[in-house]
Amino acid sequence: MTAEWLAALDRSAQRRAKAGLTRRLRPRGPADEVIDLAGNDYLGLARHPAVTAAAAEALTAYGLGATGSRLVRGSTDAHRELERQLADWTGTAGALVFSSGYLANLAAVRALVRANTLLVSDAHNHASLIDGCRISGAQTVVTPHNDVAAVEAALAAAPGRDAVVVTESIFSVDGDLAPLADLHAVTRSHGALLLVDEAHALGVSGPAGAGAVAAAGLAGAPDVIVTATLSKSLGGAGGLVAGPAQFIRHLVETGRTFIFDTALPPAVAAGVLAATRLARDGDDLRAELADRAATATTRLRAAGLAVCTPRGGVVSATAPGPEAAVAWAADCLDRGVAVGCFRPPSTPDPRSRLRLTINAGVPRADFERALDMIVECRP
Repeated sequence: MTAEWLAALDRSAQRRAKAGLTRRLRPRGPADEVIDLAGNDYLGLARHPAVTAAAAEALTAYGLGATGSRLVRGSTDAHRELERQLADWTGTAGALVFSSGYLANLAAVRALVRANTLLVSDAHNHASLIDGCRISGAQTVVTPHNDVAAVEAALAAAPGRDAVVVTESIFSVDGDLAPLADLHAVTRSHGALLLVDEAHALGVSGPAGAGAVAAAGLAGAPDVIVTATLSKSLGGAGGLVAGPAQFIRHLVETGRTFIFDTALPPAVAAGVLAATRLARDGDDLRAELADRAATATTRLRAAGLAVCTPRGGVVSATAPGPEAAVAWAADCLDRGVAVGCFRPPSTPDPRSRLRLTINAGVPRADFERALDMIVECRP
């Protein structure tokens, strides 16, 4: 039985390799000199002295881990102040911090589902939202990407039912923006709720970096739930759910990925808190990020590449296929440039992509040199 099972795993690995879908871990050291256009540290805050100092101080004060779940011994002053700051920043009544953005999305989707709830999910949504819909057990209708008419049709086909429209704001694969104002108008007209994952927008877009929901004028709306990760523009780790106070209370009392998970380490919460303060005052960083995203788009298009128009820090270029995408990314890495490589089934369609995530903290000369390498290595 064991031998047969392991042989089956080997055959599956061989099929993935033949399709260009092999994945490998590539550990890096602290002195890694690769130009990083693959990580998600959009504002370059992960190594900011104020951020690392706050984390180090909390590490000394609290120790390595939280030692328990948030409801046991895992909540600290750092967690409480971080949640207060995040709620104030996003313009919501309350916020709750999770140990990852993935778990925050699972909790938010599940908590919005009742006995007869319909979920309407964008076809390009992140895996965490897709898994949240699956785990919830609710009927889920997947609508074409950014198709407001299809969302309205799905809601109209279920009159009288509780419904939740689930979307990202800035999408993780192509970096495009959801039509949030139009989606909200449709959901409100049908008495539905809108769940928006701001993972790639918080800190990057909106007034003082408050996100695309705030930019659309929807901050604090009682029928809008915001989720995000603290691992991208804030350079740390953890997840966020923000919305009406009643919903946050409901999560505290019923959210399984909150109740039964060890809390985010206090040192990380303290570091993210320092990063939040910097991000709120980081209009110069956001301007540099936008300029670099535009520069990358122009340069790659001039080289004949198909590139989506970025609305944040994600710049996505189409590759001829999965094998070509892997080779392209590998050639870039050989020349000292790390880029993302997205292939099915990680993409929401059959296209493979090279994904650049712009980091305002990378020296400008290095950034310009990285673009040259990416163009030189193109398939």
